[in-house]
Amino acid sequence: MNAVLDNAAAAPAGKSAEKIALENNKLHKRLCRLVGQAIGDFNMIEDGDKVMVCLSGGKDSYALLDILMTLRERAPINFELVAVNLDQKQPNFPDHILPAYLKQLGIPFHIENQDTYSIVKRLIPEGKTTCSLCSRLRRGILYRVADELGCNKIALGHHRDDILETFFLNMFFGGKLKGMPAKLVSDDGKHMVIRPMAYVKEEDTERYAEVKGFPIIPCDLCGSQENLQRKQIKGLMRDWEKKFPGRVENIFSSLSTVVPSHLMDRDLFGFQDIKADGQANPLGDIAFDEEPCSTPSTVPGIIPLQRN
Repeated sequence: MNAVLDNAAAAPAGKSAEKIALENNKLHKRLCRLVGQAIGDFNMIEDGDKVMVCLSGGKDSYALLDILMTLRERAPINFELVAVNLDQKQPNFPDHILPAYLKQLGIPFHIENQDTYSIVKRLIPEGKTTCSLCSRLRRGILYRVADELGCNKIALGHHRDDILETFFLNMFFGGKLKGMPAKLVSDDGKHMVIRPMAYVKEEDTERYAEVKGFPIIPCDLCGSQENLQRKQIKGLMRDWEKKFPGRVENIFSSLSTVVPSHLMDRDLFGFQDIKADGQANPLGDIAFDEEPCSTPSTVPGIIPLQRN
């Protein structure tokens, strides 16, 4: 691992080999810390778990597997990892790359061969977004494979930016305040899906992929769809971060500090039952907010996420 992290060719020119190695090592430590923190915050992995790590051939899933392998060696508990790739039979898919890479790692793996590519191309008109159908097909297959392999957890490589993009997609196009949770029970009620990289920025996985030299496999099925709504959201977020540093991080923090009484979901908060009882309430309306203010997470009624 150290030899890879010290790879000077993977870092910007003009820096000394020593400085490059230091930066690469800091990146690796940061990813381990953030993934470990997310696992702890949401109790994602427990003693005796068998975790199916979904490996697509993209930078994020490679990073997920790599970091989980590191944490497994350090963890005070015992858990197993099994890497699983779904070969969807996309044209020109280099099916030799992942098996060779995983054999080199020495980790148990399974390649599931299912021609979902033909199904998607047959059912979705040319130029239309394929992601929804493709995702549903993959999900059903991966649930079945998890059962066959005896895995009780399914780990996906979604990172912080994926979670935020999903939040905005649901809000802008679906009319819902709904994101991509770090941990949830699958829709069939039988599987636990976890996202250990929930706190990791995409720019870090991009950099880490360069440092480690992961054999990235592009997705030809959807890679040509330049007008995807998700890509528009991604561009919006990057523009925000460039013009207003810290804004994206604040939005992400807001997902874990929810004030139900200041939203409008009648199922989430009992608006019909509240009455003016003459008692002071720190969450009460102050009528006119002159500017945004941060409310301490210790105030009753707020649902905080404890992040150390």
